[in-house]
Amino acid sequence: MVTDTLVSIIIPFKNTEMYLNGCLDSILEQSYPYWEAILVNDHSTDNSNQIVSYYATKDNRFKLIQNKGEGIIPALQIGYQNTSGRFITRMDSDDIMKPQRLERMVNDLKKLGPGHISVGLVKYFSERGISDGYNRYEKWLNNLSEKGTNYSEIYKECVIPSPCWMVFREDFDYCDGFTPNRYPEDYDLTFRFYEQGLKVIPCNEILHLWRDYDTRTSRNHVHYAQNYFLDIKVHYFVKLDYDNKRPLVIWGAGFKGKTIAKKLLDLEIDFTWLCDNPNKIGKKIYNQEMKHFSILSQLQKPQSIITVANEAAQKEIKAHLTNLGQEAMDDYFFFC
Repeated sequence: MVTDTLVSIIIPFKNTEMYLNGCLDSILEQSYPYWEAILVNDHSTDNSNQIVSYYATKDNRFKLIQNKGEGIIPALQIGYQNTSGRFITRMDSDDIMKPQRLERMVNDLKKLGPGHISVGLVKYFSERGISDGYNRYEKWLNNLSEKGTNYSEIYKECVIPSPCWMVFREDFDYCDGFTPNRYPEDYDLTFRFYEQGLKVIPCNEILHLWRDYDTRTSRNHVHYAQNYFLDIKVHYFVKLDYDNKRPLVIWGAGFKGKTIAKKLLDLEIDFTWLCDNPNKIGKKIYNQEMKHFSILSQLQKPQSIITVANEAAQKEIKAHLTNLGQEAMDDYFFFC
């Protein structure tokens, strides 16, 4: 039975005994009291299971389940099967919710109704300090969430913070929930939110504290390696945004450019490959000749995949495409 006021929080966990108390206490401290936390033990070998069991005996809103499979996706799947809330969200077992998180998200969704996704600003924290890369990602992601323009840069990185979103149950089911077995699962779900047209509700509050440490799953597991992200980007670009009646262009011949080119060739999709490196122009990679970017103006309504990572070069490319009258997320897509 689905309960209209209830928030279902799905939390897979594995060997996070050092951080679980902080995570679960932050849920207990929520200003919104109508929640259930479905905690799925993904074969922990430390004391994580005992910690969750203790919380479950003290407060029946915590529910402990054992993962019948192995890995985050099976854990999320079995977790969702045991939910009964109208509102669905996810939480990482090593992170911390700000006290107003659930209340803010529920209120936003109630105000605007189905067809929307509520997000919050995030703040990284770590005992050793946060790297420049994570600082840039946090700033970039929060800038998108403040304006609700998250999808505008969806091919760069995951634009919905995986442990800080909430949707109506019917929208979650419409987007096929945790059913697909495609990693990184948070990025794949983000693309399905985008595919089904869920509108992002802008947010100006930090609602989630995102912990970084050396053994965090997203840092170490093979499922979060670069090639998995590129698989998802190409898959959804071809499915959602590629127009096969228009010429396709790839900018850049670094690792990402070469990987994407190879994937497109495997899909038998033709493209023109551009660069501005005089040492590469005229040469062939995968039997595809590298051409100078000036040829772009000779193509009829091209679509561009930009794999150049250098930020200064990205600005130059964007200015060049703007001068040609091209628009982001229709004529060109940044994959870096």
